[in-house]
Amino acid sequence: MNRTKRPFLSVALAIVAGSAAGCATVNPEPDYLRLRVQVQRATGYSQTYRPGDEAALTAHVNALMADGLTASEAAQIALLNNADLRAACHKIGIARADVVQSGLLSNPSLGVAFRLPSGGGLANLEADLAQNLAGLWQIPAQVRAAERGLERVILDVAARVARGAAQAKSAYYAAAGADRRLAIAEENLEVTRKVLELAEFRRSAGAGSELDVNLARGVVLETELTVQQARLAAADARRTLAEVLGLTLDANELVLTEALADVPDNVLDAELLTKTALTERLDVRALRQAVHSAEERLVLEYRRVFPTLKIAVALERGERERAEGRDLLADTARASIAAGRLAAPKIEPRSARHVNTDFTIGPSLALELPIFDQNQAQIARARYELEQNQRLLDGLQCTVQQEVRGVIDRAHTAWQIARYYRDEIVPQAQRSLGLSRESYHAGKSTVLAVLDAERTYLIARDGYVEALLAAAAAAPALERAVGLPFDRVVGAAGGGASTPPPIEELGDPSDGEAAIGTDSQDLNDRDEP
Repeated sequence: MNRTKRPFLSVALAIVAGSAAGCATVNPEPDYLRLRVQVQRATGYSQTYRPGDEAALTAHVNALMADGLTASEAAQIALLNNADLRAACHKIGIARADVVQSGLLSNPSLGVAFRLPSGGGLANLEADLAQNLAGLWQIPAQVRAAERGLERVILDVAARVARGAAQAKSAYYAAAGADRRLAIAEENLEVTRKVLELAEFRRSAGAGSELDVNLARGVVLETELTVQQARLAAADARRTLAEVLGLTLDANELVLTEALADVPDNVLDAELLTKTALTERLDVRALRQAVHSAEERLVLEYRRVFPTLKIAVALERGERERAEGRDLLADTARASIAAGRLAAPKIEPRSARHVNTDFTIGPSLALELPIFDQNQAQIARARYELEQNQRLLDGLQCTVQQEVRGVIDRAHTAWQIARYYRDEIVPQAQRSLGLSRESYHAGKSTVLAVLDAERTYLIARDGYVEALLAAAAAAPALERAVGLPFDRVVGAAGGGASTPPPIEELGDPSDGEAAIGTDSQDLNDRDEP
């Protein structure tokens, strides 16, 4: 009996040892390093969120915010602190777990059965230890498909993180532009108040009318409303920025230290950047990986035509029926008569009293025959998914090419408008305001001319800020469209950058205030007896 147990035990231990050897742990750390490489290539920033580094990341975020924020620092904070981007990074660990699972054999199965004889006795025992070997030809394709899926997830997450960085920059420029609009609105309010003071002084001196004062006061009231609207817009823009950065502090505590982005002078090469986008865009690369993964899944479905091949070791021990009952008194009597004296009944051997069955052990094989289900449906589904991903890739490539051309066109237009405001519109409005003041001072024109020139000047200043904001927004839009940091986009297209003059150099309201003060003093000197 011991000899019959040992082969079964040896085979069982071998199968269990083989299964234990197939065990693996899930370690996504190399995948997070690959994510960091992809994000750095797309954004220029090497720091990304990695689960388990919360304390270090929080310290790094605090360090970035210590001395105020630039657009670049805002993008880095979003990469580390935005809750949605953090959640997306966990997809990589999930995909790595799928890869590990795809490389494991199925667990062996152990079956045991006891059958009791109706007349009593020792039970019939059957046991088998089986292992499905179909994974031997399915696992390689499973692993390749899962690895392709992991690559796609890494690229998808990297693309989302890159979009998050661009979104943070856009939100930063929007907040910086809103702050600048508020500052200009407050400066414009001071300008309009000086004009109102001049109109009131001229009225008191007899050189102006109540109508002039009312007209000037109307402009002041309109400008005050503009200041209130600008203040609300600036607060909303800061709150949006804080939300994008994943910050819970009061948005008014954010210190924005960077002005609106520069305006490049050179023209971008649309065709070159289109080709670059088809190579560098993370979403395009992710969809290519989806196509490769679908190809591997099609191979896997073909290999699943024979889904099950089980090899097993089976053991059986036959039942042992209970011996028929003996009449000991009759047996004793018969033995005594035969011996001529009192004698014990004959003792029967075990083999005579029991039906004995030896242990049986041996291998067995079970193969599922693909007669009715030949996996045709799953093969067809995998083929359709492959063709679907190929069509999606074709559509995305077409979309990318048109998107890049459209973004470049909008960027050129925004930059041209900003330069036009800087070089033509604002200086012209400033000159017109100066001439109208001189004419009003000389008594050659009414206050309406001054107010009209003033309104044109204020509108020009607001328009220049809007143009600068649109020009600044073109930078993250180009980064999203091409899939590279802005400096590499401009460098790839042979562009250069120039810094536009600050708004103050194009006409500081303080210059107008000085002129108004001079006019008031001159009128006072002239009208005094």
